[in-house]
Amino acid sequence: MTAHRPPQLAKRWLQRSLDSSVESATILGDLEEDFHREVLSRGPDGAARWYWWEVTRLVSDLKVRRAVRVLTGRSKRHGEGSFGAEDTGHRLITKGRPGMLGILLDAGWKEDGRYALRTMMRDVRFYGFAVAIMGLAIGASTAVYSVMAPLVLRPLDFHEPDRLVWISNDGDGGLSSVTSRAGNLRDFRLMSQTLESIGGFNAFFDYSSYNLFGDGDPTVISGVGVTHDFLDILGVSPAMGRNFLAEEAQEFSLQSIILSHRFWVQQYGADPDILGKTLNIDDAAAQVVGVLPPDFNFSDFFAPSTAVEFLRPFPISDQTDQWGNSLSMVGRLRPGATAEAAHMELVAITERLQAEQPDRWGLGVRATSLQEHLAKDYKTSLLTLAAGAAVVFLIACANLSNLMLARGPKRRKEMAVRSAMGASQVRLTRQLLLESLLVSLGGGALGIAIATIVTRGVAASSAFSIPMLSSVSVDGAALLFTLTVAVVAGLLVGVVPAFQGSSGAEARVIREDSRSGLESRRSARLRETLVIAEVALACVLLVGGGLLFRSLANVMDVNLGYQPAGAMSWRLNTPNFDSLPQASAYFDAALQRIREVPGVGSVGITDTAPLGRNRSWGGRAQGTADDSPDSYQTMYPRIVS
Repeated sequence: MTAHRPPQLAKRWLQRSLDSSVESATILGDLEEDFHREVLSRGPDGAARWYWWEVTRLVSDLKVRRAVRVLTGRSKRHGEGSFGAEDTGHRLITKGRPGMLGILLDAGWKEDGRYALRTMMRDVRFYGFAVAIMGLAIGASTAVYSVMAPLVLRPLDFHEPDRLVWISNDGDGGLSSVTSRAGNLRDFRLMSQTLESIGGFNAFFDYSSYNLFGDGDPTVISGVGVTHDFLDILGVSPAMGRNFLAEEAQEFSLQSIILSHRFWVQQYGADPDILGKTLNIDDAAAQVVGVLPPDFNFSDFFAPSTAVEFLRPFPISDQTDQWGNSLSMVGRLRPGATAEAAHMELVAITERLQAEQPDRWGLGVRATSLQEHLAKDYKTSLLTLAAGAAVVFLIACANLSNLMLARGPKRRKEMAVRSAMGASQVRLTRQLLLESLLVSLGGGALGIAIATIVTRGVAASSAFSIPMLSSVSVDGAALLFTLTVAVVAGLLVGVVPAFQGSSGAEARVIREDSRSGLESRRSARLRETLVIAEVALACVLLVGGGLLFRSLANVMDVNLGYQPAGAMSWRLNTPNFDSLPQASAYFDAALQRIREVPGVGSVGITDTAPLGRNRSWGGRAQGTADDSPDSYQTMYPRIVS
């Protein structure tokens, strides 16, 4: 038992916090005896951790008690030891009334709560203003939390999302440099041991659209080609019907499609008989084999701000391999495997394939977790937004606490009379804390209303291309977050005014003339400190916001290389042409008709709008004899009239 000693640093810390009284020596002795017993049950390391925990609790409790005495101006009653009569041993300190929680939940808190409500009703303007301040701060915090939660704070809404990985090429340029060929996916499937399955989708799907023919005018819709097992990899099951079959993905055709839930509801009124129906899409017969569930929208995860009405099979074949880097891949790890292990394995596979096929191109690979991939372009911005909301919250707390302190002289006589009539300091402190808690809870209710309006507007907006933005809402987790923030705000705002307003010296305060009563020097210093903190936080917020605004202004002032004023663009959906002359005649006629529209100065056609995607092509000069991969030159084409 004596072979092990308590951590000396912790022991010296506790000794400096205690005095030389008999009670202090008893605490040190009892704690050391308990340490030796813990050595037998927990071992030396566990006992050391236990000792540090107990010392931290003891010192914290002592600091709080001494701070209360300093703030309230009360000295020890006659006959008490260094801690008072209730502090004769460390077990009484650690297992007695639980500090702030004990103050709030002591007997009579219901009566104090009703009295706090009556007090607030007598000064509606002040407390209404306080609730408004807190509501704005809490509303901003809740809105930011709701926006961050789906992408950063919560796991993705897929089956075992931690096993999903994003597999891309290792380039850093446009979309062509980070997508892969169909042949790469086929070889990865055959050779990978860490990945249970690998699928993908056509990353360039938004370069084309489809015409849905039926009753009335044709409807322009968008579809994505996916591998037959893409939904299975994500763990998504159709709400109606079935997934694609492997034989349906043998060729690139529209023989079967799966509708998005939103399109099924909007276009077909949630018709349950849609399964098996044949739709006329670009003069091809497409049979509806399934409807996606309402909680999975392809564009929410993989193509923000892009409407996707249906999925179609994408074949992994020699034909689609010739299309070049066109696939984005998603894989599911085997149980126990990690994204890092999958990355290392895929790198080794690509090196092996490159050695076996020196002329093969597009073999780079990079594997990361799917959630990391979806969040990486937005995480820094969202964290910056969260930091700004936190600063606003702290400013509101400091401001409201200062307002509460300013009301101190008005409340001191009330507290002094109640104390003289027998109210304990605990009751008085709790009274003021309950008032601040009610203000913060009222602010929380207002904040929920503000956050609900903001999140609905953000979710319905197409101005932000952030994954899962349409699913942003004030849900149960956000409500729990709001309640926690409101309680923390109430304690932050009320703790200093509560101890300040419930100080002793009842007789002196009652005798004091209210017209000549001045704030104590201590109260003035506290208010000055809070004002300094407010100004400092506001400066941080203003400087940060100013820098962000300046950066945005610089981005908006970049020379685009063309004159955007007076220009407009739209997508032209064309029928299928049998020959190039037929296509040329169609476009020439369309251009001529648009030129005849009043107000049109000039018109042209391009396959990609300015500042659109950076599609790269590789080629060599005509007549070049060198067939090595190094002879290829990368270019970024735009097809124009």
